[in-house]
Amino acid sequence: MQTKYLRRKEASDILAQAAHHNGSMKKSLNLYDLTGMGIAAIIGAGIFSTVGNAAQNGGPAVSLLFVFTAFACGFSAFCYARFASVLPISGSAYTYAYVSFGEIVAWTIGWDLIMEYAVGNIAVAISWSDYFTSLFNGLGMHIPDYLCIDYYSASRGYDQVMILLRNGIAWKDIALPLQEAHAAWSNAPMVGNLRLICDFPAFAITCAITWLVYIGIHESKTVGNIMVLLKLVILLLVIGVGAFYVTPQHWTPFAPNGVGGVLKGISGVFFAYIGFDAISTTAEECKKPQQDLPKAMIYSLVVTTVLYVAISLILTGMISYKELGAGDPLAFVFQKLHLNWISGIIALSAIIAMASVLLVFQIGQPRIWMSMSRDGLLPEIFGKLHPKYKTPWFSTIITGIVVALPSLFMNLTEVTDLTSIGTLFAFMLVSGGVLILDHKNKGEHPVKQQFYIPYLNSRYSMPPLWLIVATYTFYHSTTGSHNSFVSDLTHHLPLLLFTIIAIGISICAVVYQFSTIPVLGLLTNLYLMTELGATNWLRFLIWLSIGLVLYFFYGAKHSKLGKKAEQTP
Repeated sequence: MQTKYLRRKEASDILAQAAHHNGSMKKSLNLYDLTGMGIAAIIGAGIFSTVGNAAQNGGPAVSLLFVFTAFACGFSAFCYARFASVLPISGSAYTYAYVSFGEIVAWTIGWDLIMEYAVGNIAVAISWSDYFTSLFNGLGMHIPDYLCIDYYSASRGYDQVMILLRNGIAWKDIALPLQEAHAAWSNAPMVGNLRLICDFPAFAITCAITWLVYIGIHESKTVGNIMVLLKLVILLLVIGVGAFYVTPQHWTPFAPNGVGGVLKGISGVFFAYIGFDAISTTAEECKKPQQDLPKAMIYSLVVTTVLYVAISLILTGMISYKELGAGDPLAFVFQKLHLNWISGIIALSAIIAMASVLLVFQIGQPRIWMSMSRDGLLPEIFGKLHPKYKTPWFSTIITGIVVALPSLFMNLTEVTDLTSIGTLFAFMLVSGGVLILDHKNKGEHPVKQQFYIPYLNSRYSMPPLWLIVATYTFYHSTTGSHNSFVSDLTHHLPLLLFTIIAIGISICAVVYQFSTIPVLGLLTNLYLMTELGATNWLRFLIWLSIGLVLYFFYGAKHSKLGKKAEQTP
């Protein structure tokens, strides 16, 4: 029973499959296009929102947190690059898991990516709508409030405003978002007892992006490249103008709350880096996937890290870090210094940035479904290509529906962390998969066109790293009060479990002399998952459980690898 569900695909079979499908999709992407897609995926809502709260906790030292997070993501990027050079096919982490862990794990990560991309894109579409309507309002073109908000937020906002008014709070003292929600609920047209309230801009941008992805990769990459160029120019303008208003005294103290304060923002900063892995789903549309995909992943991380560090230093240099807790820190800083003209430019940049994120993920998800369909784990129609456009047309339409309809009516504020936990889970499995892949191929001659992770023997790297961690932990446990340490230990049970698992992985890494970079990728992503809270873990496990039910009802019975095994004597 165990062998059946853990059956693995051989890399040679996947390469044969890629050769069979060679030419079925249009090969339009070069290194520049792929790097642009990576930048497009990374520079999104994160830089326009999370940097403020992270800087408020960590001070100017948040710039170093971006560097640290880039290194943590870099471990995973190396692992993705390794797999992309070995398996130049559109399945991304799903295919990589099929080779290294087996079918049921591959299905699990494929199902996980469906959640990650869908929930992430719904949240991006809703956020895009907020910036879009704000920009239009600033230009004097007002969109009716009931067409720019979800039903639940309007209803809840109306109730809150009525409570405040009954308690004697003046209308002018009520927060603007609540005023807008009240107006949306009050002015919405009605059909019977149902108020017609929806977030139409979020729906519209999703439909437009889905149409673009449907008609072809060439058209998608052209529009994507234009958006990337525009947002890079705007961000460089923000950095250039902001540099003239920097006061170096604001950088002192550099880390006012110590290392702990800096690390408080790690979850939010990591969110700003999500996305570079999505470009691996375009492998079959690349001209030189084995050479260009690995380079594009590394280049996009480097470029975005430089921009993130520069922006964080500019923001913390323009005003005190204590004032940066706003939801839109870039616009807030320039408004505070009476540079209102640049706030509109920032809003335009945010609109472009988030539209490009939406584009990359809407490209990625249909191609994962296509790969799962080819293996028989999803119905055959998910893998069908359009006869003219050479795109997975049905999967693209379904992806559009899955994102567009919920974005009309839903508020996903409470579940957006599912995107982070799903991404970390994928990063963790890909890092672990590389260890299995390279351990299995140990001793073979290097293949020229493949990307290889620089080898650093864990036997010599892991003991010193654990010594540093143990010293740091002991120092903080002895300098704090005993009661607070016990309380923290009880509160952070996931961290205790992580420590036990991490020690086990590290022992295996030392014994089998694993490469250090994949081991660190595995451990850092697992650690970041422990920081996302029990509620997110529960939702994540429920989603995976639903996926396993579907696998046993459909995927396991229709698996092509399973049917092949049954036919083999």
